[in-house]
Amino acid sequence: MAFRKENILLVDDDIDILELLQRHLQSMDYHTYKAVSVKEALYILKDTFIDLLITDIQMPHVDGLQLLKFANENYPEIPKLVVTGYPSVDGALEVIKSGAIDYLTKPFTKEELKKAVEKAFEQGANSKDSKRKIAGTKANIYADLIGESEVFLKVTDIIDRVKDNKATVLIKGESGTGKELVARAIHYSGKFSRAPFIAVNCGAIPENLQEAELFGYMKGAFTGANENRKGFFQAAQGGTLFLDEIGNASLGVQTKLLRALQEKEITKVGSQSAEKVDIRIIAATNADLYEEIKNKDFREDLYYRLTVVEIDVPPLRERKSDIPLLVEKFLRKYGVEYKDRLLRISPEALQVLERYHWPGNIRELENIIQRAVIMSDGAIDIGNLPEYLKYQIDFPDTDFVPLREMEKEYVQRVLIHTQGNKTKAAEILQIDRKTLRDKLK
Repeated sequence: MAFRKENILLVDDDIDILELLQRHLQSMDYHTYKAVSVKEALYILKDTFIDLLITDIQMPHVDGLQLLKFANENYPEIPKLVVTGYPSVDGALEVIKSGAIDYLTKPFTKEELKKAVEKAFEQGANSKDSKRKIAGTKANIYADLIGESEVFLKVTDIIDRVKDNKATVLIKGESGTGKELVARAIHYSGKFSRAPFIAVNCGAIPENLQEAELFGYMKGAFTGANENRKGFFQAAQGGTLFLDEIGNASLGVQTKLLRALQEKEITKVGSQSAEKVDIRIIAATNADLYEEIKNKDFREDLYYRLTVVEIDVPPLRERKSDIPLLVEKFLRKYGVEYKDRLLRISPEALQVLERYHWPGNIRELENIIQRAVIMSDGAIDIGNLPEYLKYQIDFPDTDFVPLREMEKEYVQRVLIHTQGNKTKAAEILQIDRKTLRDKLK
């Protein structure tokens, strides 16, 4: 087998073993990353494309088995290899159950390491598609997406169908539902995963700068244009350009976007010549584009160009069966980051989370778990949850109240959650600040 220049992550608290592994693997023409703890390994996994994980088992704080389980759930496509100085039959079984492909006992020779790495790559390639589920559940994982509900599986089914082509996709959903995560899952789970993924928030770019930022500009095109500069379209060449909050694109930019989609070419600001682009466009919105089309704020022809494939990301209140999985994911993430260990949540606290209606969706859930981990001394209990979650009362159907009163109570609850921040409250409620001020009166 010819060796490839693959990225291998080495995890061991023994510096000498790390150095030995690195020397052997680099002599085989592999590229290596080193981590002396599980916490450090998680940071590398998050920011780096890794082809193989090699880890020790016996490590302080969080052991290698926990790393294996985490990587198996969140990075199922990465083959895992264990090297350890504490071999046993039970230990070997536990390692394999945790997702490892093979088990290498210290001390080992360079040739033994070579064969184990070859085997890991071969078996990893053969079983890549079969490791997309969390062990013991029906849960699906695509990048940071996780869930097993019927509505979630509809989303991942569409991801499967579009990930290997460059069809234009429009992702719709409320704020905080994870629209960018869906876009990243489409890109990174498909055959274009090594090409660039460029995310652009159209709502964060001033209208007068949108065209220049997206398409680039020529020197002297406008005041301050002191050099030729590429835009986001050129940066995403060969890969994916994700246009978030597409409803905030100016009409002028919409016209140029339409041409880019139709002709597969763009023109820099100040240039007279067009240049070809080969990218996939994924757009996202939490706005009602139909309403914007009626108000002449969004081009109807662009809308139909964007919706070759349409994905509706469900709000969290429609997929409450996924809450335990999401909570476990965030507990792993922030438990390791803040406490150097994995935390659990009490059944009573989980019931409170499952009962809540989640106006801020998954983003709100993640923020609550992050805060709970910081404030906890051990397992997460009801006492670690915000007050506004605890005192919801399910009134009988006979205790009806006027809609105005229900709305007032809900608005007040959101304001409590945002600690009086009206901008954040308006975003959660999906209304503008003026409407919120009127309701508060």
